Amino acid sequence: MWFLGLGLLALALKYFEIGMVATWSWWIVLSPFAMAVAWWAWADSSGYTKRKVVERENRRRQERIDRQKTNMGMKTSNGQRPRR
Repeated sequence: MWFLGLGLLALALKYFEIGMVATWSWWIVLSPFAMAVAWWAWADSSGYTKRKVVERENRRRQERIDRQKTNMGMKTSNGQRPRR
């Protein structure tokens, strides 16, 4: 995502001829888009994207379970069951 943002910024600066970016070659200005495509291709083929999705879902599920246990009085803030 960083590459995409950097590419959009460089593209805008080149188009509006702002600063030193106006003198850069179009190849340099458009290179962040190529790096973004390469990153996404690697992330998808290596399983990085799927692994991050699974980690996020597991973290959300555990937070939901902990919240439910706390609401039912089965778990306190330090993780111990309350004494009766």
